Amino acid sequence: MGRVQREYSPTGCYHIMLRGNERKNIFLDESDRRRFLRTVLKKKSETELAIYAYCLMENHIHLVMREEQNEISNIMKGIATSYAMFFNTKYERIGHVFQDRFKSESVHDDRYLMSVIRYVHNNPVKAGIVVKAGQYEWSSYRSYLNMENSPLVDAVFVLEMISENLDKARLEFKRFSNEEDETEYLDNNDEMITTLGEGQMYLQDSIAKKWPQVSMDALLEDKKSRYEIIKDLRNNTGLSIRKIADLLGLHRRVVERIVSNK
Repeated sequence: MGRVQREYSPTGCYHIMLRGNERKNIFLDESDRRRFLRTVLKKKSETELAIYAYCLMENHIHLVMREEQNEISNIMKGIATSYAMFFNTKYERIGHVFQDRFKSESVHDDRYLMSVIRYVHNNPVKAGIVVKAGQYEWSSYRSYLNMENSPLVDAVFVLEMISENLDKARLEFKRFSNEEDETEYLDNNDEMITTLGEGQMYLQDSIAKKWPQVSMDALLEDKKSRYEIIKDLRNNTGLSIRKIADLLGLHRRVVERIVSNK
């Protein structure tokens, strides 16, 4: 079966997600992240690319960009290939760094553009890495609030959609960014995890981020952390109650009680 054709955006604006192969980490230190941003900046200087938002997570990347020549696939291929060559050389490895094909969604209007930028900036908050978006170093959020100056991000274009007075626009942008949003966007978990193998990888990732120094046995013995782990697996994967129980070595009824909040 052939690949599904990528949706064309009439505005030239896209929300892009690039994920590590097998959901593995694509950034192992800060210099890796800086290298990726330099790679995107170089591509921007060579094309008519505009970058409205970015967020670099451990195993995936979000970009909001505009490219009106319908060259988005070639641009992303160039960025991914360049970074993959650097990564493989630095860590003396071979093989794929990124999942074969990046994911994208069309941004059809200004309202959705604002909302998807908010979503991208709040990814680290959603993941529990930081409490506020401004605390995360590896996103474009700080550029919008004038906390740092980045030649990569076209923040003024977006801010002027809010107000020509940039101080006023920044205040409104900050307020808007803190609002709750129930819209479903392109997400790192959009391909649901359904097998025990995938579940094991997801679980290891999740625990390493939230409880890096605690053993699995200790986490499952503690009522609060056991509850959080089961809820996380149920809400963010496609694993059944039986598979969650098997994965954690728990009785199915224990999982059922927590899932149903009993």
